[in-house]
Amino acid sequence: MERMANVVRQDIIKMLVKAGSGHSAGSLGMADVFTALYFSGVLKHNSQKPDWAERDRVVLSNAHICPVQYATLARAGYFPVKELGTLRKLGSKLQGHSHRAYLRGVENSGGPVAHGTSMAVGMAYAARMDFPTGKPAYQVYGLVGDGGQNEGQMWESVMFAAKYRLDNLTYIMDRNNIQIDGYTEDVMPLEPLKDKYEAFNWHVIEVDGHNIEAIVDALNEAKSVFGRPVMIICHTIPGKGVDFIEWEYAWHGKVPKPEEARKALHQLRTLGGKIISEAD
Repeated sequence: MERMANVVRQDIIKMLVKAGSGHSAGSLGMADVFTALYFSGVLKHNSQKPDWAERDRVVLSNAHICPVQYATLARAGYFPVKELGTLRKLGSKLQGHSHRAYLRGVENSGGPVAHGTSMAVGMAYAARMDFPTGKPAYQVYGLVGDGGQNEGQMWESVMFAAKYRLDNLTYIMDRNNIQIDGYTEDVMPLEPLKDKYEAFNWHVIEVDGHNIEAIVDALNEAKSVFGRPVMIICHTIPGKGVDFIEWEYAWHGKVPKPEEARKALHQLRTLGGKIISEAD
């Protein structure tokens, strides 16, 4: 899975530099989380039956990081990898924000960064209505950004999920501490996030968002929780794997130039210089 996450990061760089626009930092930072979801066996899904009724739903609320979603879906067999090169092109299925009608494996159309949270709680609530006396047939995973915590819609969904005890709902937060116009704690301080969610009667798990084993453990723990929704706070490094992108909020909505992309791909292929050459 670590090797797959590295491949996904390389796909992201190639997609973005070819498109000439997009979001680098968050996409690179969430590669380990998406890999853990789709390649560990935790997520119930089938790339050959993308509309399988009992599939788990993955709702990307911070949909500007869709390059990581697209790369993961392609590597999981939902569509050909070569289509990644059409990101943001006119008429492409791979829009700048994911679009439900266009692409296999995408559950929602993305917009404002908290928009998907209402969709996620709606799906989880619908599943509960279909299975009123037992555990619903599928889980709903809502991917959210920390910048999205600024929006009121986010907290409306949190209250709704707690009221209806949606234990088939898990939010996964990309806690990378950046947003488009600065560092989150400068723009609108968010901490203590864990305490806030626990006060809203959520079960909260905090993990290193680049430790795939820890992420998988957290996802399994979430499935064992009854009577409460779950928030997994994944502490991530924006731009993970590319030293000149890491921690720089300016890369939230910026893409590498061709020479920068070559440097980024070399870093990823050599694991940041741990391998002497790409040939090795």
